[in-house]
Amino acid sequence: MRSVRPILIAVLLMAAPAARAAGQGAPANADTLNRLDEQGRRQGWWRVTGPKADKPGYADGQLIEEGRYADNKRTGVWRSYWPTGRVRTEVAYELGRPKGAYATYYADGKVEEKGTWELDRNTGRFQRWHPNGQLAQDFTFNPYGVRDGVQRYYHENGQLEVEVTVRNGQEEGTLKRYYANGELQQVAQFNGGDINEATSRYIKPVHKETAVVAEPAGKAAPAVAAEEKPNTARFQENGYNTLYDKQLRLSKVGDFKAGRLWNGKVYKYDKDGRLVRIEMYIEGHYAGNGVITDEDK
Repeated sequence: MRSVRPILIAVLLMAAPAARAAGQGAPANADTLNRLDEQGRRQGWWRVTGPKADKPGYADGQLIEEGRYADNKRTGVWRSYWPTGRVRTEVAYELGRPKGAYATYYADGKVEEKGTWELDRNTGRFQRWHPNGQLAQDFTFNPYGVRDGVQRYYHENGQLEVEVTVRNGQEEGTLKRYYANGELQQVAQFNGGDINEATSRYIKPVHKETAVVAEPAGKAAPAVAAEEKPNTARFQENGYNTLYDKQLRLSKVGDFKAGRLWNGKVYKYDKDGRLVRIEMYIEGHYAGNGVITDEDK
């Protein structure tokens, strides 16, 4: 099963997040800000302000991040900000490394992700939300940073999308997948992360969005892009997959053969992220454009 790479990882790699130290207010005396001791080590409360070449969009003197140092190592909760002034991240540190609760936020202030970070891994409960505020993922990680227990994915409208039990990183037992309208889409049986094809079934009700605009068979189905990830279970080279792009949007759905889409859909978006086309593929070749319905938007 593919490991989940939460947004916090990218945040930590781009730049250490910033935050107000828990239980510690910002210093009243400006002379104590951004202080170096006799050995050149950062101590006390620090604020990073614009402009910075690697942080575009911040005005001169605008706060980018803030938090406390102890002997040149971040400690307590650091907070970073969007150029609008809204909080972007809140991450707890211990001895210079992320440890404890963290949260990330969308630019409009809605929560994006919450969890607990233990040095280099998620532990305990992990939750991620869609930009509209609806819960997107609800996972549990064991102390080793591996998913363990009941894992749930949700559609943007709040309906349950996938529910499956994971044991030490591998699917175990029954997986159920649902359409955004709540109808059952797939029932699959897993044993140690491997799907039992004989007892699994994909339920295909007739929906108007499956209607195809007639066109002659054309180009071969596109290969799976490196950034595309399945929403649960490891990618099935020969089997049914639902793939998402790096913006967590539906990208490919259907039956795959030898790692390539065989019978299914490819979702196309414009530069603003709006769904503009659903390409239908039959037996590995383009068959026309599907009808976009309100459920797809």
